[in-house]
Amino acid sequence: MNESDIFRALADPTRRAMLDRLTTGDRNATELRDGLGVSQPAVSQHIAVLRSAGLVAEQRDGRHVRYRIDPDGMAPLFDWLARYRAFWPEKVGRLKTLLKEMDQ
Repeated sequence: MNESDIFRALADPTRRAMLDRLTTGDRNATELRDGLGVSQPAVSQHIAVLRSAGLVAEQRDGRHVRYRIDPDGMAPLFDWLARYRAFWPEKVGRLKTLLKEMDQ
């Protein structure tokens, strides 16, 4: 997957909430839905988006399906952020210098 797929998946607050729930362990679809105010079909669609972005993996045991975070799915996002990590400190440092000069 690429970072665009990941950002698209994470753009939805319901999917972010579902992903947050998975940080504490595996969950089934009902556990992911509890308290979110969305239907079971909507949960299935959200899970499909998270799976296609590579953020969530499933484990089947007969009819039962448990979902978990796929840590490898975050790698493109971390790579994208790393490219900009070096960029921002320099820019912020320049901005601080400029603001100090303006105050004098």
